[in-house]
Amino acid sequence: MKFYKGLVLFVIINFGALAIGTWLMNDGPRSEWYSTLNQAPWSPPGWVFGVAWSSIMLLFSVYMSYLVQVNSSKKIIVLFSIQFVLNVFWNYLFFNQHLIILGLLNLVFLTLLMFYFLVTFNQTLKNKSVYVLPYCLWLVLATSLNLYIAIFN
Repeated sequence: MKFYKGLVLFVIINFGALAIGTWLMNDGPRSEWYSTLNQAPWSPPGWVFGVAWSSIMLLFSVYMSYLVQVNSSKKIIVLFSIQFVLNVFWNYLFFNQHLIILGLLNLVFLTLLMFYFLVTFNQTLKNKSVYVLPYCLWLVLATSLNLYIAIFN
């Protein structure tokens, strides 16, 4: 039962992060500023982002539920909280404030943090670590898109 309570809690928190991030974007993806940027040729269509982030946050909620079930240390809660802030804050930096380089740095830190989760807790979670892998891979893609915009604009 503990797993399911954790799952509900993490789903609420993670989808809350998506909602806050969307609010902080200030209509960024549909703005004239964003639409006129030179974007990477491998940029997915806009609808993919919503589907990807929803799937990623659901899987990350499962991952976190398993992780706190076996290790609910303060360290994990702090790391999760840092992840939350970095995830939400990128939207504000990039879309709202148009701070492309700071957004890129934010994404680099978030990507490193998520790979830290993957590697550090792999021994503890074994095959359940696969639940955090889509988040890691998506962040590599997101970082490459942000980097392209930083270089070519």
